Amino acid sequence: MAERRTADPFQHLIALSPRDTANVINAAPIGICITDANGNFEMVNPAYCAFYGYEKEELIGQHFTLVVPKAYRDQLSQMHDTFIAGDDIELRQEWEVRCKNGETRTIIAEAARVHGDDGAPRKVTYVVDITSRKRLEEQLKQANERLDYLAHHDQLTGIFNRRAGLQRLEQELERCKRYGNELSVMMYDLDKFKHINDTYGHSVGDEVLQEMTQLMAKEIRSPDFLVRLGGEEFLIIMPEVSAASAYQAAERLRQCVAETSMTEHALPVTLSAGVASYRESSSTQLLDRADKAMYAAKQAGRNRAMMAEEVS
Repeated sequence: MAERRTADPFQHLIALSPRDTANVINAAPIGICITDANGNFEMVNPAYCAFYGYEKEELIGQHFTLVVPKAYRDQLSQMHDTFIAGDDIELRQEWEVRCKNGETRTIIAEAARVHGDDGAPRKVTYVVDITSRKRLEEQLKQANERLDYLAHHDQLTGIFNRRAGLQRLEQELERCKRYGNELSVMMYDLDKFKHINDTYGHSVGDEVLQEMTQLMAKEIRSPDFLVRLGGEEFLIIMPEVSAASAYQAAERLRQCVAETSMTEHALPVTLSAGVASYRESSSTQLLDRADKAMYAAKQAGRNRAMMAEEVS
């Protein structure tokens, strides 16, 4: 078992003459401060002052929480008192601190308890600025979150992409097989969408897809999943919904889209939809049945929904 270290890591400073100790501390490239048992600054070196933006005279005699955000002051003050009175002789923690100009920065504070010539305990703290590192870590975190989001969502519409949608469908099918739940899907695409792109341009076509998706997202149930399969083709996964109820929902959604003008051009937009329900089939078979029903709806004149049972 490792022995508990009791030697003071700052003892070499105490062993130096007061003048030599002061020279070492003042020349240090990192911030160093000494606080008394009450938490008041007794000494701050030039690097400490430069980091926080204070003059030495503004800090000496002030409580160390002057450089701590208000939300942490009580906690750190209590930790200081516990540290001064406790058995631990070293402390290393990460904190947010506040500079004189109001800027919040992140530091690693390494501290040790020492005793002066008067026998009273004091706290020596080394301050290492890690603000840039923390910002880089946050940027990397945000970048990773963005990549994860893009891996599962369509960049244009913000809904599930094909890969994530098909994965979700597999999960719902597994629930059906395990618990005997109902499951239906609605596959749809926009009628004559190529004409919109050719006439108004792809940017307007993108606006149509975005506005239509927002409309559909508001109209479907919270348990449903809206998926962009690609281009102007979409899928709605409807857990615990029968084929008849899914068809009614498809008709309601189709009518809602037909009654809504899209973009600043007030474009009329319609969709054709195919509805299929789970019946001991794979996801590929389920989607194939919905796809055939959707194309049957197009062949029947567009702007309509059809059930897979009608075309099988």
